[in-house]
Amino acid sequence: MQDYLYDGTFEGFLTCVYHHYYTEQAAGICLKEEYQPSLLGGFQEVHTDLEKADRVYQAIRRKISYMDLRRIYKCFLSTVPDKEMILLRYIVLGFHIGSGISKLHGNPDVFAAQEIEKKINVEAERMRQFVRFSVMQGDILYARIEPDHDVLELIGDHFSDRFRNDPFLIHDVCRGKAMAGYQGKWYITSFAENDVPEESEEEKEYQTLWQKYFDHIAIKERKNSNCQRNFMPLRYRKHLTECQMR
Repeated sequence: MQDYLYDGTFEGFLTCVYHHYYTEQAAGICLKEEYQPSLLGGFQEVHTDLEKADRVYQAIRRKISYMDLRRIYKCFLSTVPDKEMILLRYIVLGFHIGSGISKLHGNPDVFAAQEIEKKINVEAERMRQFVRFSVMQGDILYARIEPDHDVLELIGDHFSDRFRNDPFLIHDVCRGKAMAGYQGKWYITSFAENDVPEESEEEKEYQTLWQKYFDHIAIKERKNSNCQRNFMPLRYRKHLTECQMR
């Protein structure tokens, strides 16, 4: 057994799963740039092979289920430590059991994957609720987010439908990429801070008015910080207009 090092892509991970079955069982699957060699075992760098990845992809869909394929992909988008080995064990078990794997809630490998999927779903839903857009020059709607997990593509259809006739950008600051959408279509591309368009003058005025309004309607005597944190965690407030300059 040896550790497999890959490039961090889903296709790269599936290529490692292929080698687990057809080359040598994986002792671990790790990002190449984060790997720390051990004296107790060897490692092999796995180059992403789209054909091998597709064979594993289709095998999961056919032998387990499409729902489990979606679960595996969602879990892969997480930042949970050792997610690759959690998913590998889930896949191995799924190949033995089939679609019934999702009912094995007491199995530790299934439970671990279900918990990761739950975290991903919760964060994606919070992004749908808490994303705030600003009108930039050129009438482009722009929003900044810093999610714990890589959920950008999971919210694409929601915002593409919501802003069907408006060009928009949702910028994942942590990962240096953005979702660009217009006329019901969207795609994800690399995006840096110096790519951010300038704010329009109307937007600056609007933000000032909105902050004043938010302060005005607040009832200080009924302020409940604990309740606010439960419904809107502090880490999401950084990019909310109503929570800035307060």
